[in-house]
Amino acid sequence: MRRSSQVSDQQRSALTPAGRAEHLSRLRAATAEEPLDVLVVGGGVNGAGAAFDAATRGLSVGLVETHDWASGTSSRSSKLMHGGLRYLQMLDFSLVAEALRERDLLLTHTAPHLVKPIKFVFPFFKKVVDRAFIGSGVMLYDAMQSVGRKRAVPMHRHLLHDKMLEVFPALDGEKAVGALEYYDAQVDDARFVMMLVRSAAEHDASVANYTTVIEYLHEGTRVVGARVRDEETGEEFDVHARETILAGGVWTQDQQELAGADAGLEVLASKGIHITIARERIPAVPDTGIITQTEKSVLFIIPWDEYWVIGTTDTAWTQDPRDVGASAEDIEYVIEHANAVLKEDLRREDVIGVYSGLRPLLQPVRKNAAGGSSSSTKVSREHTVMEIEPGLTAIAGGKYTTYRVMAEDVVDFAIKDSQPGRPSLTRSIPVIGAQGYQTLVRDKQEIGRRYGFDEIRVDRLLFRYGALLSDVLALIDQDQSLATPLEHAPRYLRAEVLYAVRAEGARHLADVLERRTRLDYETRDRGVAAADEVAALLAGELGWDTATVQREVETYRAFIEARLAGEATASDAEVANRIAKAPEVPDMN
Repeated sequence: MRRSSQVSDQQRSALTPAGRAEHLSRLRAATAEEPLDVLVVGGGVNGAGAAFDAATRGLSVGLVETHDWASGTSSRSSKLMHGGLRYLQMLDFSLVAEALRERDLLLTHTAPHLVKPIKFVFPFFKKVVDRAFIGSGVMLYDAMQSVGRKRAVPMHRHLLHDKMLEVFPALDGEKAVGALEYYDAQVDDARFVMMLVRSAAEHDASVANYTTVIEYLHEGTRVVGARVRDEETGEEFDVHARETILAGGVWTQDQQELAGADAGLEVLASKGIHITIARERIPAVPDTGIITQTEKSVLFIIPWDEYWVIGTTDTAWTQDPRDVGASAEDIEYVIEHANAVLKEDLRREDVIGVYSGLRPLLQPVRKNAAGGSSSSTKVSREHTVMEIEPGLTAIAGGKYTTYRVMAEDVVDFAIKDSQPGRPSLTRSIPVIGAQGYQTLVRDKQEIGRRYGFDEIRVDRLLFRYGALLSDVLALIDQDQSLATPLEHAPRYLRAEVLYAVRAEGARHLADVLERRTRLDYETRDRGVAAADEVAALLAGELGWDTATVQREVETYRAFIEARLAGEATASDAEVANRIAKAPEVPDMN
């Protein structure tokens, strides 16, 4: 089922419309006589990471996702690759050390095009206590980054009152008596997952979004793959696999029940919301954010292009995970806690966009039918890998930064008997777009001159595409009109929309507006004004007729209207009720 070696790496990695049909064909060809080595269910960061890990070991791999890549939790994070400074308070030193190692690996080797350093100011409100307590914690945090390797980010420093206000003038100098400055890293979460999927495809994995598992296949008590449905055609077919990995996040229990498992992982959903504010609204030194603690969670004020991303909350979500959204109370909570540290208060009308996600919180392992916990379980402080049925392994919990370790753990665990002696290679193999990235960075002034882009646009493009920017520019070389910015979203070029469907697996208007770009929270109208122009560009690539274009645009507008209506309500139940009535993409069957 492997493709010919004559196919180039670029062709293998490109998630084209025709390529999706080929990937589905290869999944369809995974029979009981010639099964895949590994089938991964779930296209968030854990599933994409597991597929990439397994594929780089030389295994035959399938990856399926019910919706779009990263359409759940993995596109709605704080967009940080961080060591987890707050875990030092919990004395979880091993977790912090692991996360820092993974963050630095991403920054220096595996994904320097997708992950970049960011500076944070941690303000003190009690001069002696905070400087001693927080300072000692960050000193340890920094020391752990220097053990056995070259530092990827600068050391921290203490800021006296006046210097603090010089670095971050928007802080309330009457409340904050000083601060500490330290470094972590940030990432475009949705694009990172899509790049992981492309990296898996580059290593010959068969990947398909909008493909739903409707049944798990059994031979006796053993899971031997899954029956899936192509949501675009309604076709159902079996995909056989020696090992199946479930990376379902907050949908883990639903999938366990679908498999009829007697034992399993219990995952609860915690809602976190973020708001975006115009960059000029909060003055600060470039690429510098704020971190502080609230009574319920951590508050981040994070620089993001021309905006600030501010969050987050931490509240239980008991509604359908697909219908998550922010309430008026959530938004006011974030504004209130930002105002507690800022000199000038933010107002509700300052909010440009809002996005909401669900953290999968791992609970104690569920009991099996005999009343005991499964012995086939590997548990860490933050994530658990468990055989919930023979042939079906689940992973849950964890943090974004340690996705690679989690992927290594779950693949090691799943194949320990069927494919022994195949170690993980992802510590050394970069994510697609890393190879050649530094050459483009060196040549960015020339790129700007050749295409008429200012430095800000070139930097944006490099952060989104890395070395794959050459492919985007090749589209412009073929058609100069593609260098034109979108009329209602000038931050993005028409070429980027075309590339999203030709190479990045976008199948619907929402895929582009919410995940290939981020117009749903970067513009006040949540991308609605740009919908017609984007849909028209997609139509020719996806074979949409006029009625389909209209349906895509109307569906997206109704979805945004439902989210905005939810943001004016008082309860999660009201939010979910509105969003449930307005799906993100049209019903395709």
